[in-house]
Amino acid sequence: MSAQDAGLECFVCRKQRDRGALVPGGAVAEDDLVLVSHLTPAASAGGPVYLGHLFVEPLRHAPGLADLTDAEAQRIGLWCSRASKALRDVAGAEHVYAAVFGDAVPHLHVHLIPRYPGAPREYWWPRTSEWPQAPRGGLSEIELFVAQLRDYLA
Repeated sequence: MSAQDAGLECFVCRKQRDRGALVPGGAVAEDDLVLVSHLTPAASAGGPVYLGHLFVEPLRHAPGLADLTDAEAQRIGLWCSRASKALRDVAGAEHVYAAVFGDAVPHLHVHLIPRYPGAPREYWWPRTSEWPQAPRGGLSEIELFVAQLRDYLA
């Protein structure tokens, strides 16, 4: 039985509704179908997080790619592309990984994870965020980072 079937609210749906601390810095980008947001420090027990780890997710509850409407699928792809360009042009990422897992949270969310220049090959996907020199930050750094991406995307 799924969390939704058991009457429990989906974490992503709650995040989208409540925003606040669950969407640090506010939306990177948003339209009527999709939200682009940054990883929250709560994901690492409140500690610094890997700067640039973004999520692209439909506003409507959809467990996976196969559950998207055609319009949602088009927008998810569009925002993945736009947000990846912002990570490259604003944050200096030399590569952006995109991944969908869906094991822990049954609401589609595409992870966009930048790889920054100088990252040794042993820290390329899937260990990108483990690189000791990787840019990390708390709420204030995330807010600045998100504002820069949002300005670029405006």
